[in-house]
Formats: sequence, C-alpha cells, structure tokens
Amino acid sequence: MSSRSRRPLTPWMFLAPYGVAVLLLIALPALLNLGYAFTDHTGLTRDPRFTGLANLRRLVADDFFLDSLEASLFHVAVSVPLRLLAAVGLGLLLAAPRPGGRWFRVAVYLPTVIPDVALAVLFLWVLNPLYGPLNQLLGLVGHPGYTWLAEPTTARVGVVLMLLFPIGEGFLVVLAARRLLDGRLYEAAALEGCGPFGQLRRLTLPLLAPVLVLLAVRDTILTLQVNFVPAYVLTDGRPANATQYLPVYIFDHAFEFSGFAYGALLTIVLMVISAAVITVQLLAVRRWRVLR
Repeated sequence: MSSRSRRPLTPWMFLAPYGVAVLLLIALPALLNLGYAFTDHTGLTRDPRFTGLANLRRLVADDFFLDSLEASLFHVAVSVPLRLLAAVGLGLLLAAPRPGGRWFRVAVYLPTVIPDVALAVLFLWVLNPLYGPLNQLLGLVGHPGYTWLAEPTTARVGVVLMLLFPIGEGFLVVLAARRLLDGRLYEAAALEGCGPFGQLRRLTLPLLAPVLVLLAVRDTILTLQVNFVPAYVLTDGRPANATQYLPVYIFDHAFEFSGFAYGALLTIVLMVISAAVITVQLLAVRRWRVLR
C-alpha cells in the first residue's frame, strides 16, 4: 500500500482511547452510583430493591454527616490556602538560577513521589507525643509539646501538616509559569524604581493569576476528595470525629457497615459540595476581577 492511499490521522483518532476510558471508567460508574443511591444495596446482594428517597431522608437526619461535612470544610479552608502559599512561595523563590537550586527543587518535589500510605506512616512517627521529632523540636524552646492525634484540634492540624509536604505538582506549575514571564518586564519595572516586592505585587502575581486560580480549584478538589489516606492511616476519623472527612465517612458506610447505597448517595453529595465550593471560588475571582 502506497503512502498516498493511507488515511490521514485526525484528532478524533487520538482522542478516541481517552473517550472510551472516560466512558467506561467515569461516566458508566457514575450512572451506576446514581442508581444505587436510591436502593437498599449493601454491596453483597445481587438484586437491590428500589427505596425511593429513603436514603435522602436518612441523610437529612444524619448528625454524623453534619460532623463530617464540618470537618471537611474546615480542612479545605485551612489546607488549600497553606498548600497554595507553600507551592507559590517555593516556586517563585527557586525559579531564579542559584547555586544548589536544582537540589532544592528536587527536595521540594520529592515528597510528592512518596506513596500516601508511606508518608502517613512516617508522620505517625513525626507526630508521636513521646519520641516524635516535632515535639522534640518544641521542647527545645521550652514547650511541653502536644498529644497530636489524641485531641480534636491538634489531630486536624496534624493532617494539615502532612498535606503541606506533597505540593510538587503545584510547585512545578508555578516554577514553569514564572520562568515563562518576559524578563524585560522586570527590567523595565526596575528602571522605574519598582523594588522586588513591588514587582511581585504589580507584575508576578497578576501575570500568574490564571495559574493560581487553576491551582486553587485543583487543590480544592484534591483536598475535598483525596484526603482519605492521611485521615484513615493517622486517625481513622478520630478523635471525636474531628477527622471524619467525607471520603472516610463514605468508606465506612460503603465497605465497613455494608451500606453501599447510602455511601453512593454520600458520594453524589460530595460531588455536589465540591462543585458548589468551586463555583463560589470562581464567582469570587470574577467579582474581584482577578483575571483582568
């Protein structure tokens, strides 16, 4: 067959495998999940029975769900700004060439490649009240330390501390975006008498605003939906349900209490909450004209 008779490759040919994967791995399971939410499916029975709005009425009267929702929203309100601040700060700090800068960048990215379970087990040692290094550092300044995972407030802080380390993706995005900015803009600003902080406020942050909004949205989704491993390994939702985040609560109902249908409904609620939080963020961005 000659090369002239071959059909040219179209973009649809490249997108087709991804479209099939999205259909089979995301769309179809989402539709099944929606159907299970209105049944009494336990995950063990073959023929679930349709129960209408029974699970929804159960959700409205579920005080543990309200505790889980409050814990999740608190976690997002604290973790997302701190993770974004750390990623942006380190990305801007290490964007300029400097001696040893390559090794510092490797050090920032390294925790991201560590499996979540391994990092959580490491933090069990870090937060140990008897021999953990964090309490030993506090002891150097005369502080008696905390029983980190035994008190509600400090347990939440402990989970947030762990999630401050795997920020490699956001760090790399900020690093790459900063290096793409035209250096002549900064030369002109310096000639006008604009110092480093003025350049940061008037040039760098406005030009990086679309990237920062993208990272904030991405981190919100990540923090709301992918905080299962640290909470489950570090505290298992304890103490006093302080770290009973929605993914942990969904797991408990779906796989420990054989309440697969109720877990399916909670999954839909989590998706709706994530969409609502992101919508609020984008409306705030539009109102404050951040992207202009």
